[in-house]
Amino acid sequence: MAEPDARRRVRYDLPAGVRVLQAGLVVNAFGNGAAAPFLIIYLHNVRGIPLAVAGAASATAAGFALLATLVAGRVADRRGMRPTMIGGLCCSTLAYGLYPLVRQPWHAVVLAALAGGGIGTWLTMQSSLLATLTPQALRHVAFAWQRVAANVGLGLGGFAGGLIVTTGRPSTFTTLFWLNAGTFLVYVVFLSRIPVPATARPAAASGGSYRAVLADRVFVRLAALNFGVVAAAIALLNALLPVYAKNQAHITERAIGLLFLLNSVTIIALQLPIVRRVEGRLRMRAFAVMGVLFATSWLLVAAAGAVGDAVTALAVLVGAIVVFSLAECLYDAVHSPLVSDLAPPELLARYLAVTAFSWQVGFIVGPAVGALVLAAAPTTLWLVAAAICAAASVYSLRLSRHLPDRVRRTPRRPEPPLVEVAAEPSR
Repeated sequence: MAEPDARRRVRYDLPAGVRVLQAGLVVNAFGNGAAAPFLIIYLHNVRGIPLAVAGAASATAAGFALLATLVAGRVADRRGMRPTMIGGLCCSTLAYGLYPLVRQPWHAVVLAALAGGGIGTWLTMQSSLLATLTPQALRHVAFAWQRVAANVGLGLGGFAGGLIVTTGRPSTFTTLFWLNAGTFLVYVVFLSRIPVPATARPAAASGGSYRAVLADRVFVRLAALNFGVVAAAIALLNALLPVYAKNQAHITERAIGLLFLLNSVTIIALQLPIVRRVEGRLRMRAFAVMGVLFATSWLLVAAAGAVGDAVTALAVLVGAIVVFSLAECLYDAVHSPLVSDLAPPELLARYLAVTAFSWQVGFIVGPAVGALVLAAAPTTLWLVAAAICAAASVYSLRLSRHLPDRVRRTPRRPEPPLVEVAAEPSR
């Protein structure tokens, strides 16, 4: 009888630094998920700040986050990714720690600027550091885990925030904001435990600049495509779908909350299987499928507002959210890993900063223009958004031909090595 092969395959894991980073991300996302949804309610209902001013504070945060993405990329080249990210987290800590002291409208605007600058900084560096810590063949897996970690934290945080706060007790908002400030500091502790490779440290001698980034025409086209997808799809989900679902589909606030819970649960369940499915396949073909899925989800949303029955509308919206979540999974499996692979190592932070800039602009333009269309013709918004997503799908296929061969396909994870296993002693 032949002797059994005394070998086995070892488990091929993400680097330890990536696991530490994503553990910290869960904690940080928990705090953000708990506090962010209730910020405008706090400013308006608790502190009596006019809704228009509260909205202006939110826009201020978005504007400063937009500027911070580009500044962060430049600072990271000089000071390193980790110190830059810690600086952003400290800004966010200070902002949320001071929110309980808001009494005047200008207080809210100043703290929104500080919070937005912090978020734009640490969010950009989070992706840059993740890409630096992860071997190229595993980046799509690492970014998929990042999406799962963020959704776990955001989902649990949103649930906890709803249990903590009540407008009748302002002190509950103090608890919420200090909780969020504390999670930023916990994230700093996690960052301090990560061994940072040389590529994530200052590279003053590299001579990199945003001009060099913008000279990469393929990347510029990808950034423009990203803006279109974010503005016409991702940004509309949180900003405008709830009000449409309430006013046109006539479903309850509780049902709307459950739809967003379904979105998080679907991503958590399917993100990693979808990542495995795209391995070895053309990246922009997967991006094209994503565009079709986004378009389909918006057509379902448009239909939900036309059925006239709340129960049927809710069922249609459930289908729309599931389809939308599948598209988000494809987005995270393809986009950030592709940007990271396109970037020269010395320009990685700046490439991801430009990507974050296109994301932030999409989150400003999409809801702003979409709100105007929604007010004039609610159903038309989703039909126009579906058309833009379909056009993005076609453009993705055209862009695929211009990608360098080395990045055209999602890498397959390397085969784990075989190791010798000590034979068990005979009895």
